[in-house]
Amino acid sequence: MKEFILPVRDLVVHPGLTVPVYVDNPMSVACIESAMEQSRKIVLCPQHGWPYPVIANDLFTTGTYGEIAQVLHMPDGAVHTIIRTTDVVELSNISVDKRIFSADITPVHILDDQDLEQTLILRDKIADVMQELTNNHKSKIEKLRAVIQNYPLPAFIDSVIQMAEIDTENAINILRITSWREKLIALLEQVLLVLETQKIESDINRRIQNQMESGQRQAILQEKLRAIQKEMGEDDEEENSTISIRKKIEKSNMPKEVKEKAMSELKRMRAMSPMSQEGGLLKTYLDELLSMPWDKSDSFPIDLQTARETLDKEHSGMKSVKERILEHIAVMKKTGKNRGSILCFVGAPGVGKTSLCKSIADALGRKYCRISLGGISDESHFRGHRKTYIGAQCGRIMDALKRCKTNNPVIVLDEIDKMGRDWRGDPESALLEILDPEQNKTFRDHYLEVDFDLSNILFIATSNSLNMSSALKDRMEIIEIPAYTEQEKLCIAREHLLERAANDTGWNVENIVIDDDAILHIIREYTSEQGVRELQREISAMLRRSLLENNGEDVKTEFTKEKIDQLLSVHNHANINNKIGFSARI
Repeated sequence: MKEFILPVRDLVVHPGLTVPVYVDNPMSVACIESAMEQSRKIVLCPQHGWPYPVIANDLFTTGTYGEIAQVLHMPDGAVHTIIRTTDVVELSNISVDKRIFSADITPVHILDDQDLEQTLILRDKIADVMQELTNNHKSKIEKLRAVIQNYPLPAFIDSVIQMAEIDTENAINILRITSWREKLIALLEQVLLVLETQKIESDINRRIQNQMESGQRQAILQEKLRAIQKEMGEDDEEENSTISIRKKIEKSNMPKEVKEKAMSELKRMRAMSPMSQEGGLLKTYLDELLSMPWDKSDSFPIDLQTARETLDKEHSGMKSVKERILEHIAVMKKTGKNRGSILCFVGAPGVGKTSLCKSIADALGRKYCRISLGGISDESHFRGHRKTYIGAQCGRIMDALKRCKTNNPVIVLDEIDKMGRDWRGDPESALLEILDPEQNKTFRDHYLEVDFDLSNILFIATSNSLNMSSALKDRMEIIEIPAYTEQEKLCIAREHLLERAANDTGWNVENIVIDDDAILHIIREYTSEQGVRELQREISAMLRRSLLENNGEDVKTEFTKEKIDQLLSVHNHANINNKIGFSARI
């Protein structure tokens, strides 16, 4: 017949003892009442987790068998019960019925060697260790001595397990052992482990106390972490970081001079206190050196036909401009280098200068990065800051290489005519070095303090005007992008702008019905620019207004001249009112 199982938390009981048990869980109370109604026999079985178990795997398979001697019901529904334990049992075929557990039991025979001399010596040894463990708790050791004198060996083992706070799994392993001598040996191992752990903690605390300085709480916490890692047999965090950085430097493909510089700075960092500010700055510097793409390049074969198709697909018109770009790419294919002048696209806003640069990167299969030069008046934007300054960082060129993770990207210097100069330096002089193929092979960033070869980068500049110095113009080949004709604008709108505006406003392109005359009407009556940005805005405004009139639905609509005037008149009238109101407020 199966015996009832009473799940208990953090309680491992040896046989031959009388144990008081308090339960307030309704399932546990029901288990005790069921056992009382039948045989008054019950198994105390530890559980793995804290919540009341729900399946058999939530219980250990070893428990203590006993008889319920007394049950006292409390007014709040809880139960006080006294159980006399008799045997250690192994559980099998555990079943659950209405959350009450029962199982078949197999008694574990324990060799009665309690009175052997070796057993008694082991007991006294454990008592001595416990005295050392509980030096600051005299009441605990006095209680343990009283247990030795007045109670049997099982009570002593259970008391030690509780005082040393041995975890349930190790306590179960001790419970399973089939002789008292072997039980005490296993218990001694656990107690010695607890004692050694306590010594390590005391040593850590003592070391921290010796290094303590008033008001440095953060430093104390970091030192404690290092001490813990050292006691675990691991190098402290700073040492691990140093070793890791050294390995990265050794494995990297930095030039010889750069590697020597990195090793020199690493040596300086190791000689510094981990709490020093300069040590942190040096670590950041080494991380920057390691993140640079010293030998990483995009090796994509240049195909002139693919390049031509890419340019034609993404840009309408501009035949002469595209031919000049293809000539430049042809030279790159022949020489394998970025020889020749730096291309500079000059034209009004909206004529496609920046997007043309992106198309060149796509045609070459290279990474693309744009650096906006508008408003730059500080030389350090290009050359970086000396690393001794607070908040120092490398210049924009080196930062772009780091983000691209390759040393031959396409870097666009956007709005090069918008650069300025002031007392902090002349950024144009730094840019002249960057764009000069004879000088940029050994470009030195102030932060990195080592040479970097920029000759693999394809630099392209854009400008709205020719308002630049003659020295800067001399470094570049000016390619003027003229204003679009009406027919070119019509073609761009048909091939690109309508789809882009539809995506921006949530329209299905198939629901937009508009002929060439209607598009030309928008160009002539509602735009007055050389590019196509304003045309893009007007088309988007037309689609937004149509959505509003159709309750947010993109109903298939034919946009005639009359329909366009109806939709855009409201939009443009609102813009005019806004401008008048703004002027009045001024």
